[in-house]
Amino acid sequence: MKPRPICMLVLAMLTFAVIGCSKNVNEEPPQSPPPTTVVNPATAGNIAGTIRLEGEPPNFRPIDMSAEPACVKANSGPVIPQIVITGKHGALAGVVVYIKSGLGRYKYDVAMTPVALNQKGCMYGPRVLALRVGQPLEVHNEDPTTHNINVRARDNRSWNRSETPGQPPFSETFSHPELGIPITCNIHPWMRAYLFVFDNPYYDVTRKTGDFALKSLPPGTYTIEAWQEYYGAQDQTVTLAPKETKSISFVFKALPK
Repeated sequence: MKPRPICMLVLAMLTFAVIGCSKNVNEEPPQSPPPTTVVNPATAGNIAGTIRLEGEPPNFRPIDMSAEPACVKANSGPVIPQIVITGKHGALAGVVVYIKSGLGRYKYDVAMTPVALNQKGCMYGPRVLALRVGQPLEVHNEDPTTHNINVRARDNRSWNRSETPGQPPFSETFSHPELGIPITCNIHPWMRAYLFVFDNPYYDVTRKTGDFALKSLPPGTYTIEAWQEYYGAQDQTVTLAPKETKSISFVFKALPK
């Protein structure tokens, strides 16, 4: 008996769907060619500035480390979470400043100097850190107790490694840009850090002076973002002419107590 036309149509559609799915699964997504243009130092400029907190910083309770005697012993007194750190005149530390948009595709030198994440006094230091794609993150354990470093990435490979007392530092790298990757310790749940991974060198993390600098930028119009763990993010649009140096500032407002 000859197949009915409608059956033949359904069979053809199913065959097409199977072939199409197989093709999508096996095909690699198209990739852009690597950039070849370099920033011209003769026309490059700079954006620099300060970040401060207006108002009184919050008061955080001391961390209860009583469940881990080694952590208590490693600290001379109560330990306050380093979520909001200020210097003189409200200068705000631990703020990541970077180019959110406006940067073209340029070729940069490879960053090979490791960025250190330390575990000391059962705390991560620094709490906020940044590096480049492919740049090593070097993890140290200076404590007399074991830690585990749980990196919960979304766009990169997540990993979770233990580090025993006296163990040599180990290194990991990241293949893709990603902002605000949480780092935690499952053994000591109060330990927390945030990692930013960039595909360009135009970023900075403020110290207690609140200063930042984005150097050797090509001319253009940029959105500059300042991210702080407790207060969130602020954006500013900046147009930079050839050889120009511009100064900007960000002011975060303290939350009501």
